[in-house]
Amino acid sequence: MIDEPNQDAVETSEVDVSTDLPAEPEDELTVVTRQRDDYLDALQRLKAEFDNYRKRAARDQSDLAARASERLVKALLPVLDDLERAVEAASSHEPAVLEDGVRLVHRSLEDALLKEGLVEVETEGAFDPHTQEALLSQPSEAEEGTVIQVLQKGYRLGDRVVRPARVIVSAGGGNG
Repeated sequence: MIDEPNQDAVETSEVDVSTDLPAEPEDELTVVTRQRDDYLDALQRLKAEFDNYRKRAARDQSDLAARASERLVKALLPVLDDLERAVEAASSHEPAVLEDGVRLVHRSLEDALLKEGLVEVETEGAFDPHTQEALLSQPSEAEEGTVIQVLQKGYRLGDRVVRPARVIVSAGGGNG
């Protein structure tokens, strides 16, 4: 009795091996074909997901730009109101009121831009080609390469220079 179960096990394994061998090439082809189809399906899904992501990202970026523009316009509306009041004062020939109106417009605009992160470029001291544009170089008592006059203020928004300061730089060797 002990020998019989061992023989059955041996016979079963021999039968399984003999039936598996001829069927393997077809099964392998089927497996590889199924894998190929699965990979193709996964790739097509990934491509569709990426296309949807790209479209969503473009739409989100457009919405963000629109909201940023709306926020800036809302911040500038009070400036427009102040400017209209200044124009009315100019038409009634009231110089003191006009001057006050222009100062109010300037202050309102400056405050709105500061709230948006606009900062004036520093122009004291040595010339900085990253934030300043030298329009002229002229002899001066100041050390060579020093900013001696600002022709137009420059501004930064965050880390980016929106407009460089336009300056006159000392060439050194002044009359003296």
